[in-house]
Order: sequence, then structure tokens, then C-alpha cells
Amino acid sequence: MPGLRRTQEDRVVTVPGPSANTVLVSASAIAKSIAGNPVLSDVSIAVHGGEVVTVIGPNGAGKSTLLRVLMGVLKADAGTVVRRPGLTIGYVPQRMEIDAALPLTVTRFLGLSCRDPARIREALNEVGVPGAGQMPVQALSGGEFRRVMLARAILRAPELLVLDEPLAGVDVAGQAELYDLIGALRRRYGAGVLMVSHDLHLVMAETDNVVCLNHHVCCAGHPEAVSRDPAYTQLFGAAVAVYTHDHDHVHDGAGRVVALGDDHGVPDHSHEHAPATPVPESEAKERVRGG
Repeated sequence: MPGLRRTQEDRVVTVPGPSANTVLVSASAIAKSIAGNPVLSDVSIAVHGGEVVTVIGPNGAGKSTLLRVLMGVLKADAGTVVRRPGLTIGYVPQRMEIDAALPLTVTRFLGLSCRDPARIREALNEVGVPGAGQMPVQALSGGEFRRVMLARAILRAPELLVLDEPLAGVDVAGQAELYDLIGALRRRYGAGVLMVSHDLHLVMAETDNVVCLNHHVCCAGHPEAVSRDPAYTQLFGAAVAVYTHDHDHVHDGAGRVVALGDDHGVPDHSHEHAPATPVPESEAKERVRGG
């Protein structure tokens, strides 16, 4: 399993995750209806080890439904989903409603997913909020809460991070920092990342492959190719006018990630953007209530 493990000297070390050739999860010709309404039609997608795949599309396009089908939370009506045997998934929902009357500290909240206090402290440190453990969850700022949710997602050293609108509720100043953090966690755990986002100006610079979804796959591929596709332009306009991507890896003929050397630092990204307007998403909700 990829992730952080302890040596006899109690040092934290990075354990390599699945290789770039490993398919973590794939779907072929997926169809799904909810309450009689078609949500997904003939959707195919794959995520490899160490790869960032971002699903974009208008509100109500079926993006969160696709994530749930890929994770096995929802069953597809047609098509095939294949997950790597024993795949560990860390999930960050778009939003989570927590009962304001529930006396719940961050440590107790994370304790619902992990019984190891040391691992909880470690995860909070990894995401940059080491002092948040005794804070009430309801008192966290938007950025702090997203970091706590990322800590929850990495508790089990995931091979795949599934992030539904990870910047929801975060101010503009904190968005780039959170994207940098997601990239650092990806490298640390060797994890693949499957993400839904509307922040096109960041997405098109930070992702390896883009899937443009509007109930069906309108276009898919590397960001620079997708940004020139007529289907993308029809949905979003010229949201990303100029794009170049300097990365710590290249892609093989099948679009899979091939690492360059052993440098695991933060990759350089140089790009220019026209303004992009985020579109609100309201598909995914989790609820934690007292009682």
C-alpha cells in the first residue's frame, strides 16, 4: 500500500504507490438514471497511478454521480466499472453538513474514520493545520475545513484520491495553496487523483487529463488539446486562451504518466489564462448529525 509508514526509529518515510501503468479504476460505456432521469450515457474514463484526471462540465452534468459510480457507492444501470483489487480510496465530498448542535472537535470527527490518535495528528500536520485538533469543526474557516477533509481522506494512505469540488468554500487566496497541497499529497502517496472542479484556470494548469462531461463525454484528453476542442469551447467559451504545461513527467502514447527522473519536488507550471467563471455545483452532499 502506498503512503507514509514508520521505521523502527519512528521516522516517517514515503512508500511508492502504484506505477503510472497501473489502472486504479476504469469505466466503460456507463449509463445511469436517477428517478427516471438519464444522468450518464455511454461514459468511459480511466485513472492510472500517479495521474490527475479532472472532470469538468456544467451544473447538473452528472459529475458527482460519475464519481459515486466509480467508487461503487452507486451501481451503474449499464456498462462496466473495474477497480484495482484492494484499492484504497480517500474521498472528499463537495460539501458536508454538520449539525451545529453536535459537540464535535476535529480530532473526534477524524476519529470516526481512524482510531489511531497518532495517525490523526500526523495527517493534520501533513495538510498544514497541526493545531486544529481541539477546534470545533463548526468553527473552522472554509480553507481549514477543506484541509481537514483532505486529512480525513489520507488517513488510510489512499492509492486514489477522489475530490469533488475540493476548493468549495475557499477564498481566492487559498485556492492555489490547496491545489499545491493536493499535488504534494499525490506525490507523497504516489496516488492517482480523480477530481471534479469548475476552477478552469487552475484545473487546466494542474491536471494531466481532462474529461469534459455533459451527461456524456463531450471531449477528453490532455488539457491543451481539450481547450482547443469545439465541444469545450461551446460549453465554456475561451476560458483558457493560452496554455503551456511544464511538468515532472511526460505521457506515453496511451496518455499514461511516465515520470522524469527521481525529482519529487513541486513541478513548475507556466501558463497564461483568460478569466474563467466558476460554475456552482450542488450534486454531492454528506450529512453528519447528532443523535
